[in-house]
Amino acid sequence: MSYKIKSRVWIEKNDSIFLGEGRIKLLKAIHETGSLSKAAKSLNMSYNKAWNLIDAVNKKADTPIVIKNTGGKNGGGTTITSHGKELINAFEVINKNCWKYLDKQIEKASFFNNKKEINL
Repeated sequence: MSYKIKSRVWIEKNDSIFLGEGRIKLLKAIHETGSLSKAAKSLNMSYNKAWNLIDAVNKKADTPIVIKNTGGKNGGGTTITSHGKELINAFEVINKNCWKYLDKQIEKASFFNNKKEINL
């Protein structure tokens, strides 16, 4: 039996969530599809929920993360700004480093490495 520590990482700004795994997934889906609507569908999320999440991220950001283009000849679309791409990458590095740290901590903990069982 191997043990693993599970945790979720998020970044707060002014005591409320700014970025977390769900918002990052949504941002990446927007980048891949070029559309908030398509991104929401790909994540089995309502358009309204997706819009609220993106709106919250944009409002908390110092610089826009997502730009929404309405209608028009080509049907509009949604794009991630360069600042948004940098935030996605930064979050993923932080998240990955947290997982590595937690994996090392469980390896260091002698209790979890001891193969001997204790009978109570």
